[in-house]
Amino acid sequence: MRHVTLSAGTVDFDDTGGDGPTLVFLTGIFVGVTLWRHVIADLRADHRCVALELPLGAHRRPMNPDADLSSPGLTRLVAEFLDRLDLRDVTLIGCDWGGAQLVAAHGLGHRLARLVLLPQESFENFPPGLPGRALYLSSKVPGATFLALQPLRIRGLRRAPLNFGLMAKRPVPDDIMDAWLRPSLTSGAIRRDLKKYLRTTRRAEYTEAAARLSGFDRPALVLWAPEATMMVPANGARLAQALPRGRLVEVPDSYTLIPEDQPGACATHLREFVASS
Repeated sequence: MRHVTLSAGTVDFDDTGGDGPTLVFLTGIFVGVTLWRHVIADLRADHRCVALELPLGAHRRPMNPDADLSSPGLTRLVAEFLDRLDLRDVTLIGCDWGGAQLVAAHGLGHRLARLVLLPQESFENFPPGLPGRALYLSSKVPGATFLALQPLRIRGLRRAPLNFGLMAKRPVPDDIMDAWLRPSLTSGAIRRDLKKYLRTTRRAEYTEAAARLSGFDRPALVLWAPEATMMVPANGARLAQALPRGRLVEVPDSYTLIPEDQPGACATHLREFVASS
């Protein structure tokens, strides 16, 4: 992992380098950059793949105490990251966290050539599903987030519907999930960062973003999972309709984490989308 210091703090990222089209992958709550490991392994030979670890609970470096980690704040962090690395003609790819659409919606996507939205927070679906609502509510009560996380120490409980059971159809390998969860389970400063996001993000931000997506006039692919009930199956088509050049492709036999459940299909669709647009 490499790192770069931004105004909010120091963030980690992976960068394969190379001269091919630049793909930037974002992470979600309790999900690290290794979510994209299989997809990047497939694409790295002919693409530059950059995976940014956002401060959403799986990050290992606490942000500055005064950092703005609301959805708008994280959106600005993504834009600053693209600027700092001077990444151009970027294909921005988001899963779980809805920030990729916020970057496009709020005029921060001047470095973007394309947008790819996998199942993620959108429209009225924040916090998403039963797990999202439970985590969101825990952030409102002092000490409750720490207590809510304790069952995740037990590997066998992680597949429960209240935990990761609705996120991935196939079990995420224990060593991968251990690494995703360790920061929040062991660091109060990491939990502080996560709670900042949960406490300051408003549901209206995603409905407002959807209304602004009409201003993003570049190619967009909505890669949605019809079985991903946590992220509302119908929202894929709604996002594709909101984007002037949006196209919906459904990936069967997957939940929210398509890169984990169907990495081959995910890589194939990304390669074809970049090549054709």
